Amino acid sequence: MIISLQLDSETPLYEQLRNQIVIGIATGELAAQEKLPTVRQLADDLGINTMTVNKAYSLLKQEGYIVIDRRHGAKVSPRPQEGPDPSPQLEKQLQLIIAQATIQGMDQSRFQTLCSQIFSKMTYRHSNA
Repeated sequence: MIISLQLDSETPLYEQLRNQIVIGIATGELAAQEKLPTVRQLADDLGINTMTVNKAYSLLKQEGYIVIDRRHGAKVSPRPQEGPDPSPQLEKQLQLIIAQATIQGMDQSRFQTLCSQIFSKMTYRHSNA
């Protein structure tokens, strides 16, 4: 998986990194149990501070996307951890995205088409196992 951060973005680097890893998991670029680079290795590769990578990894762990073991490092979780219902947070994020799309002149049909195109690229499927 290739990670590309935008240093001039208003979005913090740790959040950009977190988002790209989540997308990597959803699209299948990162498989369950796949080992992630060490904090130091990823920071060196991206040319950023180790604390930035550490913050992203901590957030991903807290959200259940990765597991971290001192001996084995960080790995993609075998499946999402059970936790609180994500719907309220997702609804807030979607509301903001839809508001931005509306302000920029996108109609509902085009927005739904775009959502369908993006959703079809996501290969992750939640299993009840």
